[in-house]
Amino acid sequence: MIVGKNVLLCVTGGIAVFKAAALTSKLVQAGANVKVAMSKSAKEFVTPLTFQTLSRNMVYDDTFSENDPQVVAHIDIADWADVVVIAPATANMIGKLANGIADDMISTTLLATTAPVFVAPAMNVHMYEHPAVQRNMERIRLDGYQFIEPEEGYLACGYVGKGRLPEPDDILACLTSFFAKEKEKPLRNKSVLITAGPTQEKIDPVRFISNHSSGKMGYALAQEAVELGANVTLISGPSSLDIPKGLTFVPVVTAEEMYEAVIKEYPTSDYVIKSAAVSDYRPKQTYSQKVKKQEGPLSIEFERTKDILKTLGENKKHQLLIGFAAESQQVEHYAKDKLERKNLDMIIANDITEKGAGFASDTNRVLIITKKVVKPLPLLSKQEVATEIWKEILDYKGTAYDVC
Repeated sequence: MIVGKNVLLCVTGGIAVFKAAALTSKLVQAGANVKVAMSKSAKEFVTPLTFQTLSRNMVYDDTFSENDPQVVAHIDIADWADVVVIAPATANMIGKLANGIADDMISTTLLATTAPVFVAPAMNVHMYEHPAVQRNMERIRLDGYQFIEPEEGYLACGYVGKGRLPEPDDILACLTSFFAKEKEKPLRNKSVLITAGPTQEKIDPVRFISNHSSGKMGYALAQEAVELGANVTLISGPSSLDIPKGLTFVPVVTAEEMYEAVIKEYPTSDYVIKSAAVSDYRPKQTYSQKVKKQEGPLSIEFERTKDILKTLGENKKHQLLIGFAAESQQVEHYAKDKLERKNLDMIIANDITEKGAGFASDTNRVLIITKKVVKPLPLLSKQEVATEIWKEILDYKGTAYDVC
């Protein structure tokens, strides 16, 4: 699986650099194209010539060394890489990544690459366990970096504990497994468009109408699509959730903004899941100044917003279109009616009055409905529901999908 893959090996300063030389040789023997970037401190242990000889490529060790005037070196290798491996990864380099510092060839390249990055820490056991190092590792993990955990054993400093760089064969096996899983992803090269969260319709500078949607279901669907290899665009109304990694995020506020964003992305999308709770109405008149309290009732006239899902159904060509129906009664009846009226391929329905299945909860109980099938799911976490929904979508399309 690694034959022909472009592997950028970033070598930072530690006694385990000698293993990085062996790893370079193993990768080349396995058929990978290998380029090596070295930090200044790494060169104190092993010379660049060693890595140049083993990789059969020039070594990148100076941000300001531009040997090819046609490209900027650190951008060029950042774009070239199919995967980046930092081995060994020192506490210093991990700290730089956690804080967005770019002051040498490796750190500038890592900020520029969009390839998956594997981090293989190697250091003294007490350094590894230090709260600052643990905090920095967790921070870059949240940024999408993947870790190859250090081994336990005798360390060069004389201590025994966790901190040894894994053997080159183990790192090679990790990368081979990664590329094998990438090849098996059923949504690879597919474009997925997902809407999530509520919309807000302004009344005056301090008031708006909205709903209780948190965006949790849509965000879970988006994260699952990323894991399945898709190119995902998530269009979201206001939400306090963390943005999933590995996708294009488009924030919107109003129903009109969501309509415009969806229509822009729709023609190039293969799968469209509209899980957002879009306001059906908006105030016909908005006020530039705060509406003051007055005696008696206040009447606000509303007008309809554009029906996004209906518009998508009317203009559907190659897209698979999935809608959501949040109902409080006759759930299946209203969902099937919506499926037909809006020309959907599938609809996900739930009873918002049911305990554990309403807005903002971490769980959901849904019906997955097509023109031929009604499949009820038990009460599950929203991430588990997302996995099951994608399984049904891919089954509907006739695409094999093994849920781990």
